[in-house]
Amino acid sequence: MTSRHRVIIIGAGLIGQKRGESIKKIGSDEIVGVCDVNLDRARDLAKLWTATAFSDYSSALRKTKADIAVVATTHKTLPVISYDALNQGLHVLCEKPLGRNATEVAPLVRLAKRRKLVYKCGFNHRYHPAILQAKHMAGKNKIGPLMYVRARYGHGGRPGYDKEWRADSDIAGGGELLDQGIHIIDLARWFLGDFTKVMGMVQTAFWDMKPLEDNGFALLQTKQGQTAFLHASWTQWKNIFSFEIFGRNGALTIDGLGKSYGVETLTWARRKPESGPPDIKTFEFPEEDQSWIAEWRDFLNSIKTNQPPLGSGADGLAALTIIDQIYAQTFRTS
Repeated sequence: MTSRHRVIIIGAGLIGQKRGESIKKIGSDEIVGVCDVNLDRARDLAKLWTATAFSDYSSALRKTKADIAVVATTHKTLPVISYDALNQGLHVLCEKPLGRNATEVAPLVRLAKRRKLVYKCGFNHRYHPAILQAKHMAGKNKIGPLMYVRARYGHGGRPGYDKEWRADSDIAGGGELLDQGIHIIDLARWFLGDFTKVMGMVQTAFWDMKPLEDNGFALLQTKQGQTAFLHASWTQWKNIFSFEIFGRNGALTIDGLGKSYGVETLTWARRKPESGPPDIKTFEFPEEDQSWIAEWRDFLNSIKTNQPPLGSGADGLAALTIIDQIYAQTFRTS
């Protein structure tokens, strides 16, 4: 395989466009095809990169002779398209949540391993600078042994949100816990490790989308007793991203993701021996979001080195398994 990859983007919505822009900015790869069920939308995006537009992904995979597929469709079709791409020998970067449930995704993880292909989950949050710095500092024991994580992530939707595809249980497979919640579940697992106890519940508090939830709550615990308390919400009204990591000697808090979520910051609180108010140091990251570019570079490096990327398909499957358990608990008792 040459160092310059031929890439096909399947799904010409907002995320497909973001992926294409990142690939183009790096400039090391060629976008050869754009596919969307709406051919006009595929054509509009394909023009930006002088690529060929398709409305049928099977034809696109066959005719473009690509070696990488970016899959950015609705949840129901993510695993179907990704499986076919892997089966034809393409490396795949698939947007979260990879599918509607773990049962749909597990065969893809096995297929990619068997064929020695990179199957990556689109967990771009791992590449935000404040999160990367927090991970580095936690690894360097800057806040001592980790005790627990607390996180909130959400927005308030928009008029007609409950009429969009995310409110269709067949297409989406889950509500807010699956949509945004999977990001903070993944991050909590990245910092604390695998969770052996899973508790949680969901509710539909505002949007007319039952049986799907507009709020999801998770309480997770590792074998060592470290705990994660997480809340994902579509009734936040004012966008929020807050991710806190607590250690015996201090804490790291990430607030904001840029744009409507506010300036991305990392606050380092250092506990004093006598307790009381900690020493505080805050880092700001006001720059334009570079996480999509950083994620693509890591994906390419994973292909080159045959090493797992940050946020692999297996990581996505682990997060999905947790969500499946919470949904099972909720629907058993509702």
